[in-house]
Amino acid sequence: MLDTAELEAMIEEATADAYNEDEQLTGLFTMLEECLCLPFTTAVLGVEVTVDGIAVTPDGRIVALCSRGGMRQSIGILELPLPSPAPDGAEWIESYRHWAG
Repeated sequence: MLDTAELEAMIEEATADAYNEDEQLTGLFTMLEECLCLPFTTAVLGVEVTVDGIAVTPDGRIVALCSRGGMRQSIGILELPLPSPAPDGAEWIESYRHWAG
């Protein structure tokens, strides 16, 4: 678990050239895309799912693209429970959660 100063330093790194909230979101998404080790498995409502990717929705949310069997569902990354141990790069999820407030 990172402290507030570490999270804010990561956010600063991801959003250094951003001029508005949309650009900040894009910067954080880019860091997630580059650093989060995919795929990984986690449990959602007691059911094991595989997180295959991430995406930005038209309304500006970052979502995890989850699958199980032949079914697929997007889950907001703010609500996504992380496994223990968390996958490499999960600190970027933590920094996004901190940024989102």
